[in-house]
Amino acid sequence: MRPASVFANPPAPAYAHLYHLLHHQWREAARAVMVLLSAAGLSADEIGTLLDCHPATVRRWIHRYNTDGLPGLADRPRPGRPRLGGPRLGQRIRRLLIRPGPWTVPRIRHRLGRPRMSPHTLYRRVREQAAWHRPRLTARGDPDRPRVLAALRRQLRALPAGSVVLAEDETHLHLLPHIRASWIPRGTRQQVATPGKNRQTTVFGALEAATGAWHYTLGRRTAAEFTAFLHALLTVYPTAPVVAVVCDNDSIHHARAVTDWLADHPRLHLLFGARYSPHDNPVERIWAVLKAHLANTAVTWPGRLRQVHAFFRHRSPAQMLTTAAPWTSPWLPKNYAQNFRQAA
Repeated sequence: MRPASVFANPPAPAYAHLYHLLHHQWREAARAVMVLLSAAGLSADEIGTLLDCHPATVRRWIHRYNTDGLPGLADRPRPGRPRLGGPRLGQRIRRLLIRPGPWTVPRIRHRLGRPRMSPHTLYRRVREQAAWHRPRLTARGDPDRPRVLAALRRQLRALPAGSVVLAEDETHLHLLPHIRASWIPRGTRQQVATPGKNRQTTVFGALEAATGAWHYTLGRRTAAEFTAFLHALLTVYPTAPVVAVVCDNDSIHHARAVTDWLADHPRLHLLFGARYSPHDNPVERIWAVLKAHLANTAVTWPGRLRQVHAFFRHRSPAQMLTTAAPWTSPWLPKNYAQNFRQAA
């Protein structure tokens, strides 16, 4: 059977916590309860006993409600000492930090004319306007970028049926490990050994924009290595009428040896994106994931090369597509997202 009555029996800490919430975080709700209990016929003394407050406080909030309505139950601005630095200090800090620079609290304090406040107080005011982050390097951009991208999309739309479109790029990998932030036990700091002599290799990579097929090779950053990679791409797609490779404007892509090789292999079309726009190339996202995978690891040079091969060997075309997201690249026509889903 249902009990005739149920009473709350909170422990002392829980009761104290509820009392604290009622008089602090929920204080406006407590004032509304005062009004409701008064409308139900309870006196100010009875309400004060229930809510553990003075009857004069109950009468004051009921009067505020009768005078101002529901907005009268909110807190009013309270007079007090003005904030140090004046009311416009936040705007001055924000205008100062818009320009990139090595901004620290001492430098900000100096540029603001040494306001009369402690460094910790100025730190709190800076935290109201800014956050501690690293700036991001950005390329200066190509002034002809819209025109170049429009011409590139026209070239891709004009390709014959059955053509293959690949995005190509290169990156450098070093024996010296990349250092990235990671979780480490408190009170310790991990140490990654550095080699006595650094070594470098160049990774040539190409992503088929429709299926996610990935092709890569390791070598040196030379025109001869680049043309060898292009020749390998032609052999992978022997039946495609055109193999279109879209790349950036690196110097080896415009070398005379590359130009002469393209003249002898008309089936491969080498197309170029806008200058100083690496963010347009979807392969850049694959390089970012690769370097994050290699971060904080100290291995031998053969071990570093095995890491690269293992990374690409264990990633499927679907994973490559998800990482590169070529349908977001401005290199491709607007209807390419639909074509991508059909092809995949």
